[in-house]
Amino acid sequence: MKQIILIKYGEIILKGLNRHTFEDMLIKNIHAALGPIQAEVWRAQATIYADIKNENEMDEAIFRLKKVFGIVAIIKAYVLSKEFEQLKQEARDCLKEELESANTFKVEAKRADKKYPMKSPDICRELGGFLSDCYPNLKVDVIRPDKLVTVEVRETNVYLYCNRIKGLGGMPVGSNSKAVLLLSGGIDSPVAGFMVAKRGVALEAVHFFSHPYTSQRAKDKVLALAKIIAAYTGGLKVHIVPFTEIQLEIKEKCPSEKLTLIMRRFMMAISEKVAQRVNAKALVTGESIGQVASQTVEALCVTNDAVHLPVFRPVIGMDKEEIVEIARRIDTFETSVLPYEDCCTIFTPRHPLTKPKLENIIKSESLLDFEGLVASAVAGIETIEV
Repeated sequence: MKQIILIKYGEIILKGLNRHTFEDMLIKNIHAALGPIQAEVWRAQATIYADIKNENEMDEAIFRLKKVFGIVAIIKAYVLSKEFEQLKQEARDCLKEELESANTFKVEAKRADKKYPMKSPDICRELGGFLSDCYPNLKVDVIRPDKLVTVEVRETNVYLYCNRIKGLGGMPVGSNSKAVLLLSGGIDSPVAGFMVAKRGVALEAVHFFSHPYTSQRAKDKVLALAKIIAAYTGGLKVHIVPFTEIQLEIKEKCPSEKLTLIMRRFMMAISEKVAQRVNAKALVTGESIGQVASQTVEALCVTNDAVHLPVFRPVIGMDKEEIVEIARRIDTFETSVLPYEDCCTIFTPRHPLTKPKLENIIKSESLLDFEGLVASAVAGIETIEV
């Protein structure tokens, strides 16, 4: 029996007259996610259909679709005849394995084709009664059935299925402009990137590399994280910023307790330059209030002052355990905890400021050629696409 993948989407349906723009973006992302898997993909009646040419690749296609934002459910459905007597026989045969292992069931019908001669309650009653006769072990339970048999009557075919696979939800990546993610290599920033991408924001990443104080393995770790994120975003460019000179200048000329905050301001300013270069409209960080000294409210105000673009901090109110839970779910945690130092863990002050005053930070920063150092770092950027 022929099978097809039905793809359901959520809030895109609410988009009104420009809904087709979001649907087209989602279809584009579906094609990109399927990659070498040959499939015909189209939309009709608030559903996207994916006809996988080689049915042996169906499970691989579903695995890939589970990483596409904008999809709320993925359904492997049987394509049945619209002639009801034939439909009953086909339903009995293709659901045999599912129904023989169940004790209770329920039939639910969705009649999108309003010209179909039978109404939804009639379909449920007739098909439910037929399946009950075919499988004496089954009882009807309309509240908590073991198997929910769903029949969707559409213009060209009837689609039958028992199982729905939950998708990621959110919005199609690329439907809400672009942002630059400050990707450190820790636990928080990959999660922040994932969460912003879920709302349809395309991403490019910036990583600050302090050779020789940080190793090639630390750089490889960040690229490995970027590759994991890219599976959700449809690709990712990583801009590797040479940061050693800036850190050494700060260490030499600025008070040690201000080192981290001034360093963060440089990071923000450089990231904003990258954002302007790639036409991104915001920055994204993995900061969480109070997690470390540079993430107090006062410290965040100081770092915000270094840029004009909005800064998205999607994990700002989350506990570390909550962030770790998401990191495990999206498969970044094990890579994030590899023990390679990044630029944020070298030259750390013994007693960092937790309630800095902006004017004092700017005064210390004036000892440096801020604009010159930023320009030099931007000029030395290496861009890698994963």
